[in-house]
Amino acid sequence: MTHCREEHSFIPESDLDGMSVDTLAVRAGQLRTAQLEHSDPIFATSSFVYGSAAQAAARFAGDEPGNIYSRFTNPTVQAFEGRIAALEGAERAVATASGMAAILATCMAHLQSGDHVICSRGVFGTTNVLFQKYMAGFGVTTSFASPTELDEWRSAITPQTRMLFLETPTNPLGDVADIEALADLAHRADALLVVDNCFCTPVLQRPLELGADIVVHSATKYLDGQGRCVGGVVVGPDRLLEEVFGFMRSAGPTMSPFNAWTFLKGLETLPIRMRAHCDNALELAKWLQQQEVIDQVYYSGLPDHPQHELAKRQQSGFGGVLSFTVKGGREQAWAFIDATRMISITANLGDVKTTITHPATTTHGRLSPEDKLQAGISDNLIRVSVGIEAIDDIKYDLGRGLAALATQD
Repeated sequence: MTHCREEHSFIPESDLDGMSVDTLAVRAGQLRTAQLEHSDPIFATSSFVYGSAAQAAARFAGDEPGNIYSRFTNPTVQAFEGRIAALEGAERAVATASGMAAILATCMAHLQSGDHVICSRGVFGTTNVLFQKYMAGFGVTTSFASPTELDEWRSAITPQTRMLFLETPTNPLGDVADIEALADLAHRADALLVVDNCFCTPVLQRPLELGADIVVHSATKYLDGQGRCVGGVVVGPDRLLEEVFGFMRSAGPTMSPFNAWTFLKGLETLPIRMRAHCDNALELAKWLQQQEVIDQVYYSGLPDHPQHELAKRQQSGFGGVLSFTVKGGREQAWAFIDATRMISITANLGDVKTTITHPATTTHGRLSPEDKLQAGISDNLIRVSVGIEAIDDIKYDLGRGLAALATQD
């Protein structure tokens, strides 16, 4: 493995058979050129040259493998795709310009006018808008179901249902959906189950092994982990990813080589970061439960969470995102957030830095009041993406928010 000398050569995946997710995060998809560089190179080029006109024709016709144009063939992007596919236990991955581009590419590849989608109510607000507004413009209808009520999904199925889409755990309340049960339901209806695995990453959850057909990620979140780049990826079997690749090639929502290289560096530390996020989030959730101005804490790692046992069964950790409601309404939630000093007030999540946001006016701000109500997005809800700072320092800063509400009383 260490003496691979072919130009633009990927380390054979067979060399990594049976290795753990910790090792795959560092080594899978690794690319080396004839220079034998230790770190993956960045191929910052828009196009590639050929040895002859005949070779160019063979590449474009698909008769010869090789790079053509960085919109759809770039070695650095392919290295990232290979690594995340290995982590998810998938045949293939297709990288995109953002997490939303990954969802769009999946929909455009596998849905057509007249098709029906069932989407979990507990999804990122923009995902909701994509289905309700933009996919509707293409003649695709969408019904919404509770992530935890299987009967709602079953009742929503029609002869036109072609896709079930969910996030688990959900954003921002952390509800946990039963992937195996929903996969069975989808397949009985001849539909695809697509799972957004952003909150858990393949370190904590591998939906394909539980029966899901396709997994999507916003690589912007935990896969990078340091808030540096925007990107997305679709993962699954080759038979389903070929059309996703075709859409990405034709429409062009492409991941840049630099961003792919950044995500490769992020993946190298993903397992140790996820464990640190989980440890901090669980301790913080328990601490928040003890505070008088907090009404309710939403985190599946808490024993009283309604899907705690399911989360233990299908995840190897509870993740780094939690939410809670404060006594009062939007005024009190904003006062709590504004009182913090170290924690970043931003809607991004999955960062090594702790972030805090008010979902009703940021991530889910474009939803109608009715949709917010159904999704449980109240004005007194606050979401925290727990970073890897010292837990006592995170508590201290959130303590400023607690103190601000105590002063209001």
